[in-house]
Amino acid sequence: MNQSSTNFTFDRRSQRVAFIHASWHADIVLRCLEGFKSQWQERGYDPELIDVIAVPGAYEIPLQAKLLAKTGRYAAIACSGLVVDGGIYRHDFVANAVISGLMQVQLETEVPVLTAVLTPHHFHEHDEHKQYFSRHFVSKGEELASAADGAITLTFAAKASQ
Repeated sequence: MNQSSTNFTFDRRSQRVAFIHASWHADIVLRCLEGFKSQWQERGYDPELIDVIAVPGAYEIPLQAKLLAKTGRYAAIACSGLVVDGGIYRHDFVANAVISGLMQVQLETEVPVLTAVLTPHHFHEHDEHKQYFSRHFVSKGEELASAADGAITLTFAAKASQ
């Protein structure tokens, strides 16, 4: 069925979303929330209906996303984190586990789960990289809000046509 021809309405102003973020590099990761809130409001959503949940690290995000999705309170779950190369290959496994876990959550719960969990090839704890990734996370937050809006709209349309 062509979803674009389905008539449905939902009130953006009443949609609650969860924003889960890793606490590692919070000074950078929370810039994603800034961009998300700004774009969220521009799209007609109420930024007061964003529940912000901090978890220790990116690895803990999928479990919390699943627990929150299963409550039925959220139109979408947005996630933000920074998985950096600490000199060993483990960061690749962590990033893969997080992304795979988040995909599984949305497939099992039918709640859109969007991610701005980033794994840069090169990140060093100096001002240049911190400033660059701080700016980058703002734009990723804006993109995350746009993706969440699209996913919510598609999900509501698909469920309305069932």
